[in-house]
Amino acid sequence: MSTHAIPSNDLDAAALADPPSAVPASPVYLLPGWLNSDPDHWQSEWQRLHGDTRVDQNDWEWPRRGDWMARLDEVLQQDGRLVEQPALLVAHSLGCQLVAAWAEHSAQTRRVAGALLVAPPDTERDETPPQLHNWRPIRRGRLPFRSIVVASTDDPFCAPERAAGMAADWGAEFVLAGALGHINTATGLGAWPEGREMLRRIADNRAPW
Repeated sequence: MSTHAIPSNDLDAAALADPPSAVPASPVYLLPGWLNSDPDHWQSEWQRLHGDTRVDQNDWEWPRRGDWMARLDEVLQQDGRLVEQPALLVAHSLGCQLVAAWAEHSAQTRRVAGALLVAPPDTERDETPPQLHNWRPIRRGRLPFRSIVVASTDDPFCAPERAAGMAADWGAEFVLAGALGHINTATGLGAWPEGREMLRRIADNRAPW
C-alpha cells in the first residue's frame, strides 16, 4: 500500500491533461452508502454523465450486511460482460464496507478489476447509529483487486488514521484528499473530476499497487 496526500492543484492538472469525461472501458458499478446517494451526490452525477450503473438495495434505511452482499453478488453475476471485462466498483461510505465484506466471501471477485472506495465510515465507533451495528466488526481482509481509498481530514464519521488503517488492511492505495467532510453532497463536489481521474488510474493500472 502507498499512502499520500494529493494537492488539489495537482489533481486539477491531471484532470486537464486527461479529460475526466472519458469513460473507462470497464463497466462501472456505483455502490451508495446508507440512505442511498441523493440526486446532487457525485455518484448521481456520474450516473447521469457517464451512464454508470447504480446497485439498488432493497432496504436503504436498515441495511443488513448479508443482504447487501447478496444483492451485489446477484447484480454482478447477471452481467455477462464481466466474464471478459471485469467491472470497476465505485463505493461511497457504507458502500466501502460492503466491498470489503463481499470480497471476503464471494466467489465472484474475478468479475471485479478494481475499486474506488470513498469515505469509508468507521462502523465500530461508539456513535454509530443502531441501524449500522450489524456492520461490525469491519471486515479487513486484503482485497483481491486494485483499489484506492479516499479519505478526508475532517470526516465526521471516520478519523483519517482509521481510514488509513482500513486501506492498509485492504491492500489499497490511500489518498488523503483534504478537508472534504464526508465527501458527499454537502461537500459541493459536483461531478468530482478528481475522483473520476482516480478511477481511471485504477482502470489503466497507473497506480503503484
